[in-house]
Amino acid sequence: MGRPKQERAMQTRETILRAAAEVFDEFGFAGASINRILKRAEVTSGAMYHHFESKEALARALMNAQAEAIVPWVESTGLQRLVDLTLIWSHQLQEDPLLRAGVRLTGEQATFGVQDSSPYSSWAKIMADCLVVASDKGELQPGVEPGAVAEFVVEACTGMQTVAAVVSGREDLAGRVARMWQLLLPGIAVPSVIMRTEVSTDRLKQLVPAQN
Repeated sequence: MGRPKQERAMQTRETILRAAAEVFDEFGFAGASINRILKRAEVTSGAMYHHFESKEALARALMNAQAEAIVPWVESTGLQRLVDLTLIWSHQLQEDPLLRAGVRLTGEQATFGVQDSSPYSSWAKIMADCLVVASDKGELQPGVEPGAVAEFVVEACTGMQTVAAVVSGREDLAGRVARMWQLLLPGIAVPSVIMRTEVSTDRLKQLVPAQN
């Protein structure tokens, strides 16, 4: 009896979180009322407050859930894994409201009195881990610091998606990511690895079906 009850509770939490993501994505934090979220989720206020104590708690959960939409589906390792993470991220920002809401809320968090850098630091840690593996495999040039490169990639991607959102509704984000790697790889990777690392948007044709 315990497990079905627990599973129902998890399903309810996921339903609320996804409904909140859709509302935050459409209206931002200020316009995303609790009533709108409850109506979208088709749950009672009691059910929501059982899982999330406030609208801010919902926002924080979404801000820190971004990697869950991407990381589990990437099977490559080392430098290719890092490239693949960013390519899938560029695609999922167009497809997944949960990821879009997390990105939007992270960017506008100051407007609702929050200063939480953990979404950025979490991404930097994930990317640094990829680069540590790349270094151990001999893929990086001598002296390349995984943590510094990871932080730069997070910063670059944050800026790219902001520009792409205005310029093209993010339709050209994958191309921007590919261009970033074409410019960055010669400065961090050994020549043989540059030759075999796939960074073009065509790589998405291999990656996206694998996550569905």
